[in-house]
Amino acid sequence: MLCYHKFSKYFRNWKGDNMTKHVFKELKFYFRNDDTWTVSHSEMSDVWIARVTTSYGRIKGGRMQEIHPCKRFRIEILPEADYIKDTDVSTAAMADGMFNRIIKYQDIEKCDIVFEDDQDKEPMQIYFPFKQKDVEGLDNAYQSSAVSSKTGNLYIAIDPENTVYDIYKEDL
Repeated sequence: MLCYHKFSKYFRNWKGDNMTKHVFKELKFYFRNDDTWTVSHSEMSDVWIARVTTSYGRIKGGRMQEIHPCKRFRIEILPEADYIKDTDVSTAAMADGMFNRIIKYQDIEKCDIVFEDDQDKEPMQIYFPFKQKDVEGLDNAYQSSAVSSKTGNLYIAIDPENTVYDIYKEDL
């Protein structure tokens, strides 16, 4: 399991008796309409990625490949991240900002985890749990999000069992 909490600066990767630490740099989110959004470590307050496994499968009719699905995902993002970076081309968020885009569309498909010490390596790509919400198949029934009226932080949960309101009710 990979997890990151408010007071930890590292993702921990257990390998037998040895533990290696990777300094976390950013998450790059991929949406089902091919938009992307990069959120740096400093723009997050908390992130939790549960039970990341290794599987082999075919994505969108492509070649069989190694994939890393997770059981659930939760994140708290600071208001400083509510903008579009030059590297993220996002037509849906141009006028309203990324927080409104996340609230309006429940279509986060996966993310890249980028570590500072792995600049020359491929980032670890994590697929989120998905259940088709409607006949179009873009929105995810497991994804919920809300902006806190107290702090302005964006909370996202991609979880088959709990919504963002179940998890973060005291913070919203």
